[in-house]
Amino acid sequence: MAKRDFYDILGVAKNASDDDIKKAYRKLAMKHHPDRNQGEKAKEAEEKFKEAKQAYEMLSDPQKRAAYDQYGHAGVDPNMRGGAAGAEGYGGFADAFGDIFGDIFGGQRGGGAARGRQVYRGSDLSYAMEISLEEAANGKDAQIRIPSWEDCDTCNGSGAKPGTSVKTCPSCNGSGVVQMRQGFFSVQQTCPHCHGSGKIIPEPCTTCNGQGKLKKHKTLEIKIPAGIDDGMRIRSAGNGEPGRNGGPAGDLFIEIRIRKHDIFEREGDDLHCQVPVSITAAALGGEIAVPTLQGKASIDIPEGTQHGKTFRLRGRGIKGVRSSYPGDLYCHVAVETPVKLTEHQRKLLRDLEDSFQKGGNKHSPNDKGWFEKAKAFFS
Repeated sequence: MAKRDFYDILGVAKNASDDDIKKAYRKLAMKHHPDRNQGEKAKEAEEKFKEAKQAYEMLSDPQKRAAYDQYGHAGVDPNMRGGAAGAEGYGGFADAFGDIFGDIFGGQRGGGAARGRQVYRGSDLSYAMEISLEEAANGKDAQIRIPSWEDCDTCNGSGAKPGTSVKTCPSCNGSGVVQMRQGFFSVQQTCPHCHGSGKIIPEPCTTCNGQGKLKKHKTLEIKIPAGIDDGMRIRSAGNGEPGRNGGPAGDLFIEIRIRKHDIFEREGDDLHCQVPVSITAAALGGEIAVPTLQGKASIDIPEGTQHGKTFRLRGRGIKGVRSSYPGDLYCHVAVETPVKLTEHQRKLLRDLEDSFQKGGNKHSPNDKGWFEKAKAFFS
């Protein structure tokens, strides 16, 4: 089956920026993550998750993207030649000529015959984790369930069917590379029979299909530091995909997402909230209680407080992971207009309005300035 275009998989144009590619991948990864898709759609979601991950790994790397743009899938396929993927350890043009010059000048750069069997680091994994604002402020110990790869019990991790064994590749004698001579030049490339492993499995294990490992799930303990913010990542070393041919495993990155809070909005280390105040409380003043992440607090509302007035409570915000001091809490006054009035209450308000009118503009500090601006505008 022909491979899909990487740009089509992520739904971006070929001239898309690195940020656009990252955003597209993040959206698809969250949508098709195995932990978010169970039941009948689990297998389909897992395939789409892998497909998006592979596309992002290729297009997020400048060298791999350039090779793909020029040669297509052949440019990044470790089993094909002619592309620039060799620069990333796929055995392309750069590896071949690097080996030649290394042989001539006696240098070693960790490739070809000097390195023998080629090993590859496993890919990194990403996990989106949603927490509350309180958990972000105080930190927490959490458990997450992630995919893992364990040795197959049937073959004990060898990949060979029980009763059989793994054989040394006869084409490369276990080195993982073969030499091709073209006149004066001697070029080394990954062995096409064992794909660089140096081993072949005549009879693969039917349980793991010769992989030696089975995909399972494991529970991982994660410590979320106090003060972490939305979009920050926690690195868990070695918990990504396993490496190939004995290579090291990749890492797992837990990306934090903070749920919308009912009261507070976070801005860096500061918090903001709206405090509803009745007309009478705003007019007469007094003390009102406000919530904070540390418990209740109180603020003094002076007489004649206007809508939108902001009160600052120092140190009642969040202490960020890289901060020495906690931020502040900003309380924004929202004066409430009474609703569902009785006839008696309406009469009282009319009488109050009449008394305001007799007092002139002294009861309405914003009226005079506003009317003067309006008059100037229309003239």
